[in-house]
Amino acid sequence: MHEEAGIRAVTRVLLVEDDRDLAGMLAELLAGEGYETDLAHDGQRGLHLGLTGRYDVLILDRRLPVVDGLSVLAQLRRRALSARVLVLSALGELTDRVQGLDAGADDYLVKPFETDELLARVRALCRRDLEQAESLPLGTAALDLLRHEVVLPRGERVTLSGREFELLRTLAQRPKAIHPRASLRAGVFTESAAESIVDTYVYYLRRKLGRSVVKTVHGLGYQIGAV
Repeated sequence: MHEEAGIRAVTRVLLVEDDRDLAGMLAELLAGEGYETDLAHDGQRGLHLGLTGRYDVLILDRRLPVVDGLSVLAQLRRRALSARVLVLSALGELTDRVQGLDAGADDYLVKPFETDELLARVRALCRRDLEQAESLPLGTAALDLLRHEVVLPRGERVTLSGREFELLRTLAQRPKAIHPRASLRAGVFTESAAESIVDTYVYYLRRKLGRSVVKTVHGLGYQIGAV
């Protein structure tokens, strides 16, 4: 996800899964969450994409045709793959999970799994990189994650309150996703907060940074814009 001092605007995912029905369903699910996803159905294709593309997260089935998943992972790690890796496998014994983690996986999820859990684990892997990043892009501006300020193109800085910062960061972390009001209310504020709280803070952000900073997607929620 890193690119020089900041991070790319879109999180790129490489999904390597030979079950075509499962792969198609997961690719559609990931795209719906705002991730840019490439798909491979065997280890050789997955290895090629992993070596030639730039990805933030790799979701890798363990049992793959042509080249097995752990061999793919080991070869990518030897060639300095920096992406976070989630291994999927029907092999769920302790020794299996240890082998996967020792091969270079950051996480290991046993099949069958719930899609909500997979998405949560992908978000957790993305957060590990975000914790190391210094800024998030906002068009020609940037959100300073250390000082809780927006840095404008000419270097001027706009200070945000704690809640303004959390709301803007949540939107900017997944720039292609549309965030329902209910999820923003629960994630940034609390589920017991007033239903209008998200709209109120969107108004505050627009007042400070301009109307384009947050897009309204009518009937669905909000999406990050640009400054």
